[in-house]
Amino acid sequence: MEFSSDANQRIARLAAHLQPQMDESSILRRADCRAKGGSPGFKVAILGAAGGIGQPLAMLMKMNPLVSVLHLYDVVNSPGVTADLSHMDTGAVVRGFLGQPQLESALTGMDLVIIPAGVPRKPGMTRDDLFNINAGIVKTLCEGVAKCCPNAIVNLISNPVNSTVPIAAEVFKKAGTYDPKRLLGVTTLDVVRANTFVAEVLGLDPREVNVPVVGGHSGVTILPLLSQVKPPSSFTPEETEYLTNRIQNGGTEVVEAKAGAGSATLSMAYAAVKFADACLRGLRGDAGVMECAFVASEVTELPFFATKVRLGRTGAEEVYQLGPLNEYERVGLEKAKEELAGSIQKGIAFIKK
Repeated sequence: MEFSSDANQRIARLAAHLQPQMDESSILRRADCRAKGGSPGFKVAILGAAGGIGQPLAMLMKMNPLVSVLHLYDVVNSPGVTADLSHMDTGAVVRGFLGQPQLESALTGMDLVIIPAGVPRKPGMTRDDLFNINAGIVKTLCEGVAKCCPNAIVNLISNPVNSTVPIAAEVFKKAGTYDPKRLLGVTTLDVVRANTFVAEVLGLDPREVNVPVVGGHSGVTILPLLSQVKPPSSFTPEETEYLTNRIQNGGTEVVEAKAGAGSATLSMAYAAVKFADACLRGLRGDAGVMECAFVASEVTELPFFATKVRLGRTGAEEVYQLGPLNEYERVGLEKAKEELAGSIQKGIAFIKK
C-alpha cells in the first residue's frame, strides 16, 4: 500500500508521540510533538508526580488552561502516569521523566516547578520524623533546579515545609541562584481547611470565606487569623479555640481517618493546584493575585514566615504585614515563632553541616 508523504509524516509524528523514550539521534522525538491548535502557556514540572499527592496534582495541572507543557518526574512509575494523563483531551502536552539521570531533562526550560516529592506521614509520625528522608530528597531536586531552571518559580510542598524551604534557600545560595521571591512554601492547605471549617461554623459556602493563615505549616506554627476573616465575623472564645485547634491538626485528622493507608493527598493536591494557578496568573501579569505562602520574610524576626503575598511575574513581589491581632492571636504568634525558629534552624544546619 502506498502512503502520501503527508501521511508518512503524520505516522512518524504519531509513533514519536507514543514512544516513551526515543534515541537522541531520532529525527523526530516526542519532545518535538505537540497537539495542533494547542494554546500558548507556561511550562510546569512536577517532581514526585507518581506519588499520592503527585498523581492528582498532575491530573489537575493537565486540566489547567494556563499550562502548555507538563513535565512529570519521579524515581518510579512516572511513565505509566504520563501515558495515562497524556490521553486527556486538554491542551497541555505531557512528558514523563524517570529517575535521577533524567532530572535535568525534566527541569530544563521550566517556568514553574512544583515539588511534592518525599515520603508521606504515617500514623504516630510527626512532621519532624520526616525530616531526614525528605531533606535529602529536597536538596537533590533543588540542586537540579539551580542548574537547569534557576529563574523558575518553585512551589515547595515536601514536608516539613518549615524546614525544607530553608534547605532549598541554602541550596540556591550555594549555587549562586537564590532569589527569595521565587521560593514559595505551599501552605494553601491550611487556608483551604480554615475556609472550610469556618464556613461550617458560620453556615456559609466555603468559597465565600477567606481566612488568612500565617506562621508556618505544622501544628502550633499554623495560626489562623480569625479576627481578619472575610466576610467579617465574630466568634465566641469556644469557637475560636475549636477552629484554631482543628485547623492546626487537620493533617492528623486525615492521617488517623485513613488508618495507616496514607495522609492528606487529595486535599493537598487541590490546594497545591489552587496555589500553582495563582502563581501562573501572576506570571501572566494578572493584577491583585494574593495568597498565603511560607517565604523569606521581614514581617517577624524570623528569616521565613507565612503571610499573605502578592504574586506577580517575579514570584512573591510583595509580602504583607500581619495586620491587627487580637489577644488570642498574639499569644498564638509567640508560640508559633518559638516552634518555627527551631525548624528553620534545623533546615539551615542540614545544608551547612
